[in-house]
Amino acid sequence: MTASVPIPKTAMVLAAGQGLRMRPLTLDRPKPLIPILGKPMLDHALDRLAEAGVERAVVNNHYLGRMIEDHLVGRTAPAIVPSPEATLLETGGGVKKALPLLGSAPVYTVNADILWLDGPTPALRRLARHWDPETMDALLLLMATTRSVGYEGRGDYHMDPLGRLTRRAELELAPFVFAGVQIVKPELFGRSTPDGAFSTNLIWDRAQEAGRLFGLAHDGLWFHIGTPDGLKEAEELLAIGGVRAIAH
Repeated sequence: MTASVPIPKTAMVLAAGQGLRMRPLTLDRPKPLIPILGKPMLDHALDRLAEAGVERAVVNNHYLGRMIEDHLVGRTAPAIVPSPEATLLETGGGVKKALPLLGSAPVYTVNADILWLDGPTPALRRLARHWDPETMDALLLLMATTRSVGYEGRGDYHMDPLGRLTRRAELELAPFVFAGVQIVKPELFGRSTPDGAFSTNLIWDRAQEAGRLFGLAHDGLWFHIGTPDGLKEAEELLAIGGVRAIAH
């Protein structure tokens, strides 16, 4: 990143999912409000954004959305702007609906139901340092599948020495999984995208085709928390050695 490229001041936090695989824990609360080490996953993400210098966070909601809005009343760092969804719009549709709230400058998007521990340099700051708007449309934080906790999938992307990404073929294995954090240009979500629900994969595939989809490998820990068993595993591992790093 050059000195003239600032850290994004606005973030889109995706908190609208239904958390079906986390039942019964999500029967009475949305997944982003499930606590890890006594703090909801949503707050872990928002605290990371505040530490990085993000000033505004647009937080979408759908399933038990009023609980999310009530939970965030009074938070000022970052300032919260709700983006409720009457119908579930998925990741891409959720960002598109929020475009009037996001502005035109590049933004972070962060999944509200993930958990990461930073390496020597906070991941959000590392992304900003690597971000080059002249050559990139999106810069994804990636996690090596071999180092992921709780992830059992086939991976998402291959990455070349320059950081350019290629999605894995259908039956192929890929060494990196999307870690739920990126810097992206909001304008991409308004260019010939569907009305209603669609996945951010549409945006990434278009950026890949243009040679403008890049990644950065995370150098800390990352937890895929998709089920109650995955939550238990993460808490047990964090209780051993990660409490001080994440509970601040």
